[in-house]
Amino acid sequence: MFQYHCLNAISEKGLELFSDEYKQSETIDNCDAILVRSAKMHEMELPETVAAIARAGAGVNNIPVKECSEKGVVVFNTPGANANGVKELVLAGMLLASRDIVGGIEWVAQQKGCDDIGKLVEKKKKQFAGCEISGKKLGIIGLGAIGAMVANAATKLGMEVFGYDPYISIDAAWNLSRTIKHSKSLDEIYTQCDYITVHVPLLDSTRKMINKDALDKMKEGVVILNFARDLLVDEEALIEALESGKVKKYVTDFANPTVAGREGILVTPHLGASTEESEENCAVMAVKEIRDFLENGNIKNSVNFPNCDMGSCVAVGRIAITHKNIPNIISQVTKILGAEGLNIADMTNKSKGEYAYTLIDLESAASKEALDELKAVEGVAKVRVVR
Repeated sequence: MFQYHCLNAISEKGLELFSDEYKQSETIDNCDAILVRSAKMHEMELPETVAAIARAGAGVNNIPVKECSEKGVVVFNTPGANANGVKELVLAGMLLASRDIVGGIEWVAQQKGCDDIGKLVEKKKKQFAGCEISGKKLGIIGLGAIGAMVANAATKLGMEVFGYDPYISIDAAWNLSRTIKHSKSLDEIYTQCDYITVHVPLLDSTRKMINKDALDKMKEGVVILNFARDLLVDEEALIEALESGKVKKYVTDFANPTVAGREGILVTPHLGASTEESEENCAVMAVKEIRDFLENGNIKNSVNFPNCDMGSCVAVGRIAITHKNIPNIISQVTKILGAEGLNIADMTNKSKGEYAYTLIDLESAASKEALDELKAVEGVAKVRVVR
């Protein structure tokens, strides 16, 4: 029997995929897995039983990934599951920034009870006028699941789309419309585009990438959209650019004291993936990842350990080892198993940066003594009996 705990409300569409071999726990004590959306986990003390954490969403900033890696806890996310919901909000953001739709709606609301509102509208509507997005140039930084969807949709709306992503996957490239121009540098995006939308993860290399230098290179009256992470933009530099007229509008999904209520900035309350469909898709993917990992030892869509797939577990014994990516660990593992008279039927070892994962099928079950020896190997974080 496996136990899991939900730190946030998780869609029943996903939870109903758990079999009778799973029990939802009220606390994290003795849990094998944790499902989370936005709850902050950095101050949490995880019990030794936790083998996996699944984030029902793409970003994992609320999870202490480094600490989890050291403990051998596999952290999953659900890339692409909420992509359509975010794509639609990005498109809405472009339209809201092109015309003062919000201002117009608020003005009409203020005219409640005005008998001559029809005539008044004809006099005042010019102040809310704007431009069309068709024929404008859109620059997309990051062509992952969301960026690619935005790119394809924007081309159908008549926009000229420029995409920049030096690490674009083969699948993403195949899914892109042929009309999209592949920019070889960010400078081309900055200098050519009327609208710029950012879809990259928050890394040391991307933190505040939209800074004063980047803003200085952009066209006058550019519209910037950020539905990825707030820290991708240097907001102080951005406000200066807004006040000077360099930036026409900034649209973001991340409310904070710097941007909330600021003229020229449209802020939505983190609505990117807040659709029924996105929440269901994320929950379904997260539960499938957890089940395949706990039942078979397979890893897909982990942010800290490599993908690894040895199919359904049909061996007499299967063990999973999370460990540091350092020399001599595999030889020590095989030596211990050999000394115990355990024959290896199949084995896969994969690495990802500082960490690695080894999945081993045995022709007989490993003894407690053998497992204890494996756990004692320097660099090994967790040894789990899958079967």
